[in-house]
Amino acid sequence: MIVIGIMAVIMAIGIPMVYHALRKEGLIKAVNDVEEVLGNARRLAILQGAMTEVIFHPRESRCEVAGGSRGSRPSPTDATDSFEAPPPAPANSGLSAQFADHIKIEMLDVNLTEYREAEIARVRFYPNGTCDELKLVLANEAKQFGIELEVTTGLATVVPDIRAWQRR
Repeated sequence: MIVIGIMAVIMAIGIPMVYHALRKEGLIKAVNDVEEVLGNARRLAILQGAMTEVIFHPRESRCEVAGGSRGSRPSPTDATDSFEAPPPAPANSGLSAQFADHIKIEMLDVNLTEYREAEIARVRFYPNGTCDELKLVLANEAKQFGIELEVTTGLATVVPDIRAWQRR
C-alpha cells in the first residue's frame, strides 16, 4: 500500500510536466507545418512558373496553398472582390495546416499590414523565387515563435526569440 501511495504521488507530480511538454510540442508542430506550407508554395511557384499563394485564415487558425496546380481564382484587381475558395488540400499533404486550439496567432503582417483580425490574408510567391513580406507569430501560454519570409529568396526563417525582431 505504501509503495502504491508513493507511486501515485510521483505520478501526480509528473502530470504538469507532461502537460506542458505536450502543449509545447503542439506549438512546434504548428511552426513546422507553416514552414512546410510556405516552402511548398514557393516550390510550386518556381516549378510551375505561376504565382502561388498561401492563404491564411486567422479566425480559423489555418492556412493553405492556392494557385498553381491547386486551382485558380480571380485576382483581387478583378471587377469583383469575390473569389472561389480553392478545394481543400488533403490532410498531411504539406499544402495546408490547421493549428491546435491552444495555438494563437499573435501577429500576422503581410507587406507591413496587420491581418491578425482579418478574414483572410494572402502571401504571394512568384516564379522568380521572390515573395511578399511575412511576419507571423504563433504562441501558446508559455512560448512564442516567429516565422518570417525573406522577400528576395522566398525562404522561411523560424525566429525562436521574437524580441530579436525588436532589436533590428
